[in-house]
Amino acid sequence: MNLFRRADFEAYVLGMPGTTLVHQWRDDSVAKIGGKIFALFDRDDGEIWFKASDLGFRLLTEQPGIRPAPYFARAGWVAVSPAAGLSQADLVGYIAQARELVLARLSRKARTELGF
Repeated sequence: MNLFRRADFEAYVLGMPGTTLVHQWRDDSVAKIGGKIFALFDRDDGEIWFKASDLGFRLLTEQPGIRPAPYFARAGWVAVSPAAGLSQADLVGYIAQARELVLARLSRKARTELGF
């Protein structure tokens, strides 16, 4: 699996319970849980954007090929380019963590409706 390929990204996020996928903006692949975005595949430059923890945001944005995500940075999002050198295992882990971060901020009712 190579998450920097759109089909692999979409298959991975859709395999996560409660996740939906929509194509919006410039036809980006946008992964959501409870209607809230946790990751996206930027169609134009092949970057993967995701929500990071406060510490993760600081550490990740110090690495080459990883930058604060445009428009989303103030909420702790990063944009990871295919050239960043992040392993697939690490990328999978960060996307899973992004989903958990967003899921934790949903209301109790929303989490219950999703089966969590």
